[in-house]
Amino acid sequence: MNTNYIITTGRSFPMGTTARDGGVNFTLFSANAEKVELCLFDASGQHEIQRLELPEFTDDVWHGFVPNLPVGTLYGYRVYGPFDPHNGHRFNPHKLLLDPYAKKLAGKFIHHESHYSYDNNSRQKDLTFDVEDNAPYLPKAVITEPYPTCLTHPQVRRRNSLIYEMHVKGFTKLNTAIDEKIRGTFRALSDKSVIKYLTELGITAIELLPVHSFIDEPFVDEKGLSNFWGYNSFNFFVPQQRYLASSDVLEFRDMVETFHHAGIEVILDVVYNHTAEGNELGPTISYRGIDNASYYRLLEQDKRYYLNHSGCGNTLNIDHPRVLQLVTDSLRYWVECMGVDGFRFDLAPILGRNSSHFCNTNHFFTAIRQDPVLSQVKLIAEPWDIGPGGYQLGRFPNSWLEWNDRFRDTVRRFWRGDKGMSPEFARRLHGSADIFESRSRRPSSSVNFLTSHDGYTLHDLVTFEQRHNYANGENNQDGHGTNYSCNFGHEGETDNLSVNQKRTQQKRNLLATLFISQGTPMLLAGDEIGNSQRGNNNAYCQDNEITWLDWQHSDKELLAFVKNLSALRKAHPLLNRTNYQHGQEHSSKTGLADISWLNCHGHTMQESDWHDRDIKCFAMLLADTNQDKLSEWAHEHDDDAMLVIFNAHSRTINYQLPALDGHWQVLINTADYQQDANPITIKSSSVELSAHSLMMLSYTHSTTSTNKEKI
Repeated sequence: MNTNYIITTGRSFPMGTTARDGGVNFTLFSANAEKVELCLFDASGQHEIQRLELPEFTDDVWHGFVPNLPVGTLYGYRVYGPFDPHNGHRFNPHKLLLDPYAKKLAGKFIHHESHYSYDNNSRQKDLTFDVEDNAPYLPKAVITEPYPTCLTHPQVRRRNSLIYEMHVKGFTKLNTAIDEKIRGTFRALSDKSVIKYLTELGITAIELLPVHSFIDEPFVDEKGLSNFWGYNSFNFFVPQQRYLASSDVLEFRDMVETFHHAGIEVILDVVYNHTAEGNELGPTISYRGIDNASYYRLLEQDKRYYLNHSGCGNTLNIDHPRVLQLVTDSLRYWVECMGVDGFRFDLAPILGRNSSHFCNTNHFFTAIRQDPVLSQVKLIAEPWDIGPGGYQLGRFPNSWLEWNDRFRDTVRRFWRGDKGMSPEFARRLHGSADIFESRSRRPSSSVNFLTSHDGYTLHDLVTFEQRHNYANGENNQDGHGTNYSCNFGHEGETDNLSVNQKRTQQKRNLLATLFISQGTPMLLAGDEIGNSQRGNNNAYCQDNEITWLDWQHSDKELLAFVKNLSALRKAHPLLNRTNYQHGQEHSSKTGLADISWLNCHGHTMQESDWHDRDIKCFAMLLADTNQDKLSEWAHEHDDDAMLVIFNAHSRTINYQLPALDGHWQVLINTADYQQDANPITIKSSSVELSAHSLMMLSYTHSTTSTNKEKI
């Protein structure tokens, strides 16, 4: 390889590397650096062959152009400047640094003392200065050709979405339908068996746990574990290497195109709230060594320390124009070059928090809103973090969707039998209008979920009341202590038929509630087959059989039930409304209001009913007012009305059906579910509702009276 390259001034834009005019242009933002060296490496990545000082500095961007430098060359940076931790500066040219805009990496990150800019044996810790070179243990950036733009996206309407949260490796590692050699990779996820499975389940979008390049936290690595979830990014452009079957990052793009051909969108869980460099005692990999004072939020009284609104040691300073540019450039890259259809933002309030409070018109949200690319994709917020004013459910911009933890907790508590939950349960069934509607948002703004990667699986929710996280090495003190779970009298797995029957029925109750609620449903991968994590509700560090989906013991009946629910939601527009209804519109055919709440006698719920903490049985009646067919789906059933009855009591209820001319058909009975059974026509004025069960019925109006024969 040539070791006599020259460098000229080049251009200050675009950021990162750009192969052009027979060479490569380099740019690196650093407002506080005094000098930047470009370090070129041989193909092994272990031998530095030349250093070139970036010769020009424009608007805080260092830049240069290297003629005749080939695509595929490995490189890194060394950045010179003050080492003054109390003022936020931690420059150390002995540390090789990754380009924040790198699009491909060569080699693996290896935990090593040389990544720390200080002497770990000194009492002064990060106030000391370390001179050991970390280059042998750091992956190198690789110069790439520009990738072509993806042109097609499924563009599924929000109201028609069914999101499936999944992990690349967790979903595929034990899936015997996939070639064992590629399991755990993007290529495995695009296998035709996976596409068929998701299509039959009715999934319209997969939401992948983080796939940006991430590393294991030191304390996790020291325990012999690994970061399985991936919420520890050190680069925002390169797909995680362990998910690649080869070294070709375009495997990810190929996977996306396969999903798009099946009409399935790809949403990424992204972590722009912090980086893998941690607090002041963390490693120096990239941002800290490039310009610590610009990239991170620091304590004003002593900039040696970091604001830690993420709970992971640092907080990315997204208020800085160049950091904001990095984030939006990254997002745009994943949409335009990798084909992604949307993003779920981890700890999203951080992105909208200035020095004192959250604001949904902050720089980040404004930048997204005016961007012609990013404003057109699905944007989902995890609307909480540990910072000041950290809980912001319902306060994100109107175009955003939000994970609704109040739906999760309320549904769990109602079906567990907690007293006084009926009013709150009804609000969640209604799409959480009390949270979203006042700001002219629609039911689809609420992402309804029962479980997610963070917490119990659905099976464990009905099997364990205590967390079982000892495998994490934190003395079972990690993970949520309040889960609103119920084990039905036995902690853990059991052969007791009665207990298992109750657990199965409870799963059906929870799943049915998810699919009949207004809003955007999200299903955790594996819940439909009864997957268990053995009671571990914080399996972030378990890259093993605890988190890999157990396909061998799939609950086929539960899977069929979920497929049926998915098909019912798609076929019945009343379950999937565009706008909130409040009983103000009435059907010209039946006279019914668009939505009604009925007590167990079939009469309208009164204030006294809602305030009765002992009431655990009521019904939701939805009527067709010709407002519910604004969908591209060809609906199989245009019902005049649908009735969903909920009974969380521990006793059977004889429920009085509304007195209407027509006939009712039972579509779902969680106490007596039979696969492939035809709907049962009700020929009486009431139905028997078993304890802890849900029944869904459809109504067709008739001008002739029905036969009142008891069933």
